Amino acid sequence: MAIFKGFVSIVLLTLNTLFWGVPLIALTFLKVIIPVRRYRNWILKGLCAVALNWIGVNLWWMKRWLKPQINFSVPDTLSPQQWWLVISNHRSWTDIFILMMALHRRIPMPRFFLKRQLIWIPIVGLAFWALEFPFMRRYSREQITKQPKLATIDRHSTEQMCRQARHAPITIINFIEGTRFTAVKRDVQQSPYQHLLRPKAGGVAQVLGLLGDQLNGILDVTISYANPSPTFWGFLCGKEAPITLNAHQLAIPQWMYESNYHDEKQHKERFHAWINSLWMEKDALLDSQTDHA
Repeated sequence: MAIFKGFVSIVLLTLNTLFWGVPLIALTFLKVIIPVRRYRNWILKGLCAVALNWIGVNLWWMKRWLKPQINFSVPDTLSPQQWWLVISNHRSWTDIFILMMALHRRIPMPRFFLKRQLIWIPIVGLAFWALEFPFMRRYSREQITKQPKLATIDRHSTEQMCRQARHAPITIINFIEGTRFTAVKRDVQQSPYQHLLRPKAGGVAQVLGLLGDQLNGILDVTISYANPSPTFWGFLCGKEAPITLNAHQLAIPQWMYESNYHDEKQHKERFHAWINSLWMEKDALLDSQTDHA
């Protein structure tokens, strides 16, 4: 029965993607051929509407077909007319849909920091590109040491997104561990946390430096699975154990507006201290929820 449910879920996900793929491709074509930025901004709003409807339909059938056991704790002050930076831990592709179940239409259309390889996913990759998601190449330290200019490529993608974000409310979602958590990755990294990988502060610092005066705040999200090894396939099969999402708003400290993360060592150290403190609290929360499960 679980495998049958999983295959039906794949069919529903595919059909919904194909349906909304038609207006997506049409609007993307217009966005490419129209050079005037003002008109392209209107088209971008249309693309956002398509994406929000794609998300909404997926959430509709998931709630009724999969009936996931999810507990949410989300601030009451959220609005789709505000600017938000969301930072979260990352366990599975399921995280994206859990975030949307908690935050869909309570916040503006989200943009994620994505691995560049995801641009090749049929239709979905095109949507990521048309909606101007920032694609991260994530060069190794060895590559950057050999070619220092590589370090600026990901920063440029973030700058483009933040520049566009000033024209309309936006949510920027950053899984700041950079990849999905596993115990193996934690051990390879020698992470000091039990349930988390080491956080990467650079993207958060850059967004705050570029958009800090316009952001309404930071949403700190912690996603916990009772299943120690959650998978998206398990979620689509309706087998995933209870899931908990806690989100709370963080005020942006004044010093973050004035920091120069990439050029000033003391600013970088202060950012790392702040984010590591946040990660210690998150790890303790995950530990308490794991013990409870």
